[in-house]
Amino acid sequence: MTSHEIPLWYPGHPPIYDIQKTYDENAEKGPFFTGEVPERKWPPQEQWTDFLGHPVASRIGVPAGPLLTSSWIALAAALGYDIPVYKTIRSRAHPSHPLPNMVYVNTQGMIDPSHRKDPARLVAAPSPQIKDLAVTNSFGMPSKSPAFLREDIPRANASLKKGQVMVVSVVGTQRSDSTFQDDFIEAAHLAKECGAKIIEANFSCPNVDKSAGCLYMSPTTVFDIGSAIVKAIHPIPLIIKVGLFSSPEQMRDVMVAAARAKIRSIAGINTISMSVLDATGKPALGAARETSGICGGPIRNAALGFIQTASTINRQEKLDLTLIGVGGITVAEHFNLFFDAGADIAMSATGMMWDPYLAARYHLYTNNLKNREFGKETP
Repeated sequence: MTSHEIPLWYPGHPPIYDIQKTYDENAEKGPFFTGEVPERKWPPQEQWTDFLGHPVASRIGVPAGPLLTSSWIALAAALGYDIPVYKTIRSRAHPSHPLPNMVYVNTQGMIDPSHRKDPARLVAAPSPQIKDLAVTNSFGMPSKSPAFLREDIPRANASLKKGQVMVVSVVGTQRSDSTFQDDFIEAAHLAKECGAKIIEANFSCPNVDKSAGCLYMSPTTVFDIGSAIVKAIHPIPLIIKVGLFSSPEQMRDVMVAAARAKIRSIAGINTISMSVLDATGKPALGAARETSGICGGPIRNAALGFIQTASTINRQEKLDLTLIGVGGITVAEHFNLFFDAGADIAMSATGMMWDPYLAARYHLYTNNLKNREFGKETP
């Protein structure tokens, strides 16, 4: 199959993550992809981009979340996602929340974080238009054992081609025998030991254990934990994953603290937390999970606003942070919206799961733009 024969996937095919199956079933039996891998026209190496010291053939990837094991990383890389992120790992094995973990929702359009009042509503089927696809997820950041990771992360690295690099996401865990910061460092050490080329620390809320607080919102915490991880994993570059800030001033303070800590990159946004109710008005994911993270099309405008503000701060403060835009990228053209807003890298999670050919469509779209610019026919 050549690039210009990329088949339609959405909505005719199910997502490659089966939302009816448990996290463990998806990790062990997935990804559920039955298509062909398109032939890719790779750009010449002189057109590749430096990403934190690693040359990459394109500036697109998959953020922490969908890529559960080396099998998932290998598929994403083969399909053209050049910066895949290995699912967030912990220092110890950790179970997933029970089903349901992911359901379709209706948010009544784009989410405005400053004015959101009405809850999202559970729906039986996704929007027929992938640009409007909306889901919520609640997994509890499960993690495989260190023994599994020591074998699987090297396998994932080995599946990549030249021009691709994998990031490993890590998070700290509250434990009785260790401080939260020390456990975070232990998880980062584990990633380094497993062969991580780049490490991302998940500071984002609401996914980080609530007893630890919203890590990314505190400049002091970002500096203290961030600088400790930076020292522990040297010379591997560190990214921090964050969510929405309450104000541009808070974002500025955090970004300055991150740069002082020698953090190299900031990725955002995480999901937008909302109340999600079923038809009876009860929490759609159960009484213990009244709120959960909204993903997909409805968070795109908020994510773009985040990148625009972050880019302005990065330039004004001369921080030299690499900005990774995440949130609501579900069609090929959305990647360029993030680049135009100031992102150095753009990543898709929900879009990739529901349309695994999204990267191939982006590469074809980009090639067509270049061909038109130079007056050539589409190959």
